[in-house]
Amino acid sequence: MTQPIRLIVGLANPGTKYAGTRHNVGAWYLDALARSRGVVLSEDRKSFGLTGRFDAGGETVRLLVPLTYMNLSGQATSAVAGFFRIPVESMLVAHDDLDLPPGRIRLRRGGGHGGHNGLRDIVSRHGNNKNFVRLRIGIGHPGDSSQVTPWVLGKPQPEDREKMEAAIDEAVSHTDEILGGDIDKAMNALNGFRA
Repeated sequence: MTQPIRLIVGLANPGTKYAGTRHNVGAWYLDALARSRGVVLSEDRKSFGLTGRFDAGGETVRLLVPLTYMNLSGQATSAVAGFFRIPVESMLVAHDDLDLPPGRIRLRRGGGHGGHNGLRDIVSRHGNNKNFVRLRIGIGHPGDSSQVTPWVLGKPQPEDREKMEAAIDEAVSHTDEILGGDIDKAMNALNGFRA
């Protein structure tokens, strides 16, 4: 067992222009989780994002979708974690991952940012502490590094979107294990999943 999760973050770019893009798949997970718990997210300017909360095992779990641009995600996470005194180890960050195909997910604690600008800023703004839990949601790779930016800022094909949503549903179904700190059990279930 590890630290229970008290802050769940879904990374995204703000605005309707980006809503259905691959880069926003972390927010899709957070939205699905919020719906499953009957939580309505609302804007909180002090948190630089959309926030909500629910109770799990007698503890408050906070939800956050930063409304900063992706490369400033740490502004929102540090504001919420700092105000509520949530240690980095009790934070779960859901984000898009180019190295996984659509329909695949990976759960892990710690690690580098892998070139992801949102993760890079979060690590930087939390004193270079990388020990938060990451939910990596596969979006696939365009095949050429010069195409990465338009790829992540583009919308997936309907069949890929369906696979991503199936992976997100699977992640939501194992969130209680993650919240309770049973990361290994959740990893065993999620890391072998393929839609």
